[in-house]
This record gives sequence, structure tokens and C-alpha cells, in this order.
Amino acid sequence: MKYLFIINPTAGKGNKQQEIIDSVNRYFKDKDDDYEVYITSAAGDAKSKSTVVAQSGEELTVFACGGEGTVFEVLNGIVGFENVKLGVIPCGSANDFLKFFESSVPFSDIAEQIGGTAVPTDIIKANEYYCLNGCSVGMDAVVARDMSIFKNWRGVSGSMAYKLAVIKTFFGKIGVNINLSVDGEIYKNENCLFAVIANAPYYGGGYKSAPDADPFDGSLDFTKVKTISKLKVPGFLSLYQKGRHASLNYADLKRCGSMEFTAETAVPVNLDGEIIESKHMKFEIVKGGVNFVLPRSVYENIKNSLKVFDFT
Repeated sequence: MKYLFIINPTAGKGNKQQEIIDSVNRYFKDKDDDYEVYITSAAGDAKSKSTVVAQSGEELTVFACGGEGTVFEVLNGIVGFENVKLGVIPCGSANDFLKFFESSVPFSDIAEQIGGTAVPTDIIKANEYYCLNGCSVGMDAVVARDMSIFKNWRGVSGSMAYKLAVIKTFFGKIGVNINLSVDGEIYKNENCLFAVIANAPYYGGGYKSAPDADPFDGSLDFTKVKTISKLKVPGFLSLYQKGRHASLNYADLKRCGSMEFTAETAVPVNLDGEIIESKHMKFEIVKGGVNFVLPRSVYENIKNSLKVFDFT
């Protein structure tokens, strides 16, 4: 087994990377395991490195050490390689996927990670891309795009960057007109604040968009919010952050396997925090699409509650 630690030096203001490097080197100092620490130097570097190493065919665990963007790149570099497992060591501004678990602390412990268990975990296929956490279109995709303006400011956390981006977006046009299809159910010319397809509950620095989402259950969670007046947005976001929006008459939540949208003009689309613009995109579940490493104590805590997959 080889262990590859791909480190994004700019993630999360660069505060934790050296600590991770030192911890990795200490752990492997007296061990015979094959390991490599690789520091990225440009966008796309994590994906390229992951693919090159995965193509060797040897048993490999790749740890994405960064935020959602680093995980997104590594995942897209290793999808389809059955010899590769994915691990995450958080040092980004949010690392929202890990909020599904009771604590993210074990994910920063190298011994816990190496002693962990890889579990088949759902992912989302979004056209030619793959996502671990969630995707969206509408106001929150614009917010995710604008988070980059604020998240590198000194003293600004991931959740604060999201709030500042919301405020910025609030002064422009909110909502989007799109045609939606969810498991074949058509929402034609839908004027919505946003539509989300989620594999795990949290995104945007801690907003609980899909309260019941579970990345091990073989399904995705869809959330659609109709466009509301700007005066109602702050109150809505307060409920939305806590995952208390299901009862609102302008919110629609359901389990599904796919979501598709079309728009007359290209709109921002959020893919695990990465933003592209598109007129059309289909999101669909890939059951157990990646073997995701759960640190030893995390696996022990949840192993009895993991859903049983039906891959038929």
C-alpha cells in the first residue's frame, strides 16, 4: 500500500499545512510503508498528480489535504480506479463534507487515518465532473463564487465568508429561471432562489441545506426554494443554516437519484465549491462511487449505522 498526501499550500490561509507535513513525517519515520508528500503548485495539479499515481495500478490511498477544491480535484483524478482509496485531511476554510460526522478531529490524526477503514461512499456525477458533497444552481452558486473574494481576508472564517458573499449577492438580482427535472418530474420555467442536489447535509461553510442527506444511503437529497422577496431572505437563511426550512411552503425537499436543469443563458453552477457556468447539467448518483477512508474511531462509531447498499 502506498500513501500519497496531496497538500494545497494555500487552503485555509495556509495555517495548517506544515503541521500536517510534520505529522506525516513523524508517523512514517520508523515504518517501512511507502509514502509521498506532494505540494501542489497550480490549479489542476492535484487532479493530474492523482491520476498519474493511480495509473500505476498499485494499491494506493490518496489523502486530499486542503478544502473542498482540493478534494474535488483529487476525486476527479481517481474516479474509476478501483485500486485507489480517498482520504481527507482538513485544512480548508470549511470542509463541509466532514460535518456529516460527529467530529472532524480524527480526520486530522494521521494514525487514525492510516488505521482507518475505506467504505463505499456515494458520489455525484455532474456531466463530466464528480462531486463528493453537493451541487447547486441559483443564488447560492453565485454566493459560492463570491466567497473567494472574502475567504482569504484575515480573520474571516468559511462561514463568515459565506455570509459576506450573501450580503454582496443580496444587492443584485436574486433567483434564477431554469427548467428542472428531478427523477423525471418536470418543473418548467421554474423561478427559484436556488436548487440543490446534496450527498451530505452541509455546504457553504455550515449551511444545512439537506438535513437528512447521508452519503452512504444510495440516494441524493434535492432542495428547491422558490424565489422570495429580499425582505424574507435573512429570515429564511437563519432557518436554512440550521436545517429548519423543510416546513416552509416555498421550500421543496425530497430524496432522488438525479436532477437536471436547462437555462436560456449560462448560469453559475456550484460543484463542491468549484464554480463553472453552464446552460445545462445533469446530476446523478453514483452509488458507492469512491472508497472513502473513515478514521479508526469514526468508523467504529458509525459502522453499525452504515446503510446497506443495493447496487442493482
